[in-house]
Amino acid sequence: MVRHVQSDSDSSHDDRPVIKLSQSQRPVHKVLGGHRVADIMLWRDRNLSAGILAGATLIWFMFDVAEYNAVTLLCHIALLGMLLLFIWSNAAHLLDRDPPQIPDVIVSERSFRELALTIHSKLAHFASVLYDIACGKDLKKFFVVIGSLWIVAVIGELGSFTTLLYVGFLCALTLPALYERYESEIDRLFAKGGQDLKKFYKKVDSNVLDKIPRGPVKTKAH
Repeated sequence: MVRHVQSDSDSSHDDRPVIKLSQSQRPVHKVLGGHRVADIMLWRDRNLSAGILAGATLIWFMFDVAEYNAVTLLCHIALLGMLLLFIWSNAAHLLDRDPPQIPDVIVSERSFRELALTIHSKLAHFASVLYDIACGKDLKKFFVVIGSLWIVAVIGELGSFTTLLYVGFLCALTLPALYERYESEIDRLFAKGGQDLKKFYKKVDSNVLDKIPRGPVKTKAH
């Protein structure tokens, strides 16, 4: 749900309340969790974020555009990795270098346990929220979720599952950064859009809904 905050700087020019997209006054980085994932989504490390975006784009191109088979791709990656390790390990003895070592973080039991616990907690929270919405405790959220699922279903018919995942990943990697950079302009735009929607609803209510005949209200006899 959006928040209405009246800013002092805009009050002299516009009486419209500013619609804030974030839930609280915290920075966007804190709203996203404030961890490494938030740094990537907000492009704190541009090289890492650009590399992840380029990798996702390459994967999408190979699977959806070039129609590369997943099994073939995994086999080719494994073959290339084994070939590089073979060359590196044999060349290390000739060049008096240390042979390649598998980083401990890749096979760390603690890392896998923390990842599993994080995924479990996120899924449990998502299932709880989805259950509350499905039970109709908040009708506004219920209709918003129904409409969103319908829109996603329509979009899914226009492209493949890989394209849908790539579009979602692209939005997650670009929209938060754009909102953080142009926060005041986006909030002002949403404020104008909210006011226009309210005016449109009032016009429809006065010109259409109020003219619908309604039966007399029956009073109970005591």
